[in-house]
Amino acid sequence: MIRLATATTILAAMILGANAQVARLELHPVLSVTLKDSDFLGGRKDGQQVTIAGELRIPKAGNEKLSAVVLLHGSGGVGGTGSMIDEWSRELNQLGIATFALDSFAGRGIVSTVLDQTQLGRLNMVGDAYRALDVLAKHSRIDANRVAVMGFSRGGQAALYSAMNRLYGTLGPANNLQFAAHIAFYPDCMTSYRADTEVSDKPIRILHGAADDYNPVAPCHAYVERLTKAHKDIKLIEYLDAHHVFDAPIFRTPLTVTAATTTRRCQLAEGDDNQIVNRETQKPFTFGDTCVEKGPTLAYNETASNQARVFVRDFLTQAFQLKQ
Repeated sequence: MIRLATATTILAAMILGANAQVARLELHPVLSVTLKDSDFLGGRKDGQQVTIAGELRIPKAGNEKLSAVVLLHGSGGVGGTGSMIDEWSRELNQLGIATFALDSFAGRGIVSTVLDQTQLGRLNMVGDAYRALDVLAKHSRIDANRVAVMGFSRGGQAALYSAMNRLYGTLGPANNLQFAAHIAFYPDCMTSYRADTEVSDKPIRILHGAADDYNPVAPCHAYVERLTKAHKDIKLIEYLDAHHVFDAPIFRTPLTVTAATTTRRCQLAEGDDNQIVNRETQKPFTFGDTCVEKGPTLAYNETASNQARVFVRDFLTQAFQLKQ
């Protein structure tokens, strides 16, 4: 299907039902690479080439240049159980914002990494996000200077660290283009990277649950504190009693994923050779380390979800200077 898609493939004119706010729906191939995290951190750009895909929803007909948000999925994939990509696309489209939902898994032959996170290095989705920005910058309906990135869990980690100047310098978009904002929902902040406080001057926002036992909020507090001391535009919005994927109504009844691995008890850092090191053992990290645990909880929190939606709407309305 990816081979049949072209940069201007039009799938449908969506003016009916749940997608009444979408004037045009397109699938675009996105040429990216697959790298080990250590290679990405080491500055390599010549990874294995891969074609992934993105779904572009244009909410308004006409010739007006629109703002856009690149959406990055979590470990369950773009359409996996609990994924909120479709719902957030509709939410943003209602504001007149185009959305580009990126699928980083299918083109790589991956369905889910929930049970096996070793299938794909954590930073590959950063490179994918940069390539998505390249695609959008060439689109006649998108304002290249008003494109934000928003991700969830694994995708939230990519949305967060895609602000790093060092990563922009390795595989960043053409013409020194950068995202206009970075929004990370319940990201993994357990890893400290070299020069990770040297980030874009664009606003960075983290939305996280205080009760999250998949990706605990505490390491994000520490990272935000370091970025704040570096005078960066970053804020963490923490929701009390909110677990992982607190915005997903499918988890109104909390679910413990007994086989899912979590690094919630690990302290990780980039070593001198660009390998990710377990600070406890001072050896390269593996998912066989004793700090790796299983059984995180997924649970919806209606109050947190509603507050997060209001926050994102208000934040992007201001960031994109949308007409009220």
